[in-house]
Amino acid sequence: MAEYKIYFRDSVEKDFKPIPKKDLRTILHRIESLATQPRPSGCEKLTGQERYRVRQGQYRIVYSVQDKEFTIWIVKVGHRKDVYR
Repeated sequence: MAEYKIYFRDSVEKDFKPIPKKDLRTILHRIESLATQPRPSGCEKLTGQERYRVRQGQYRIVYSVQDKEFTIWIVKVGHRKDVYR
């Protein structure tokens, strides 16, 4: 299986600022793992959108997958209470 290339929206950098460094490290590791398995067990397709979300502790990673181009776009990263707003 081909490895997917991961891209970040510009706004994701701002999403990272309030996250503690130890949590950010695990989030980035989780994002890296999406390159080999873009739809891991536990991921959910968001209703009414072509996006998925995966949990990492108290945080959620929202992303979209383009299978034809083998790319993943990280759309939003945030605490579970704020990420869907």
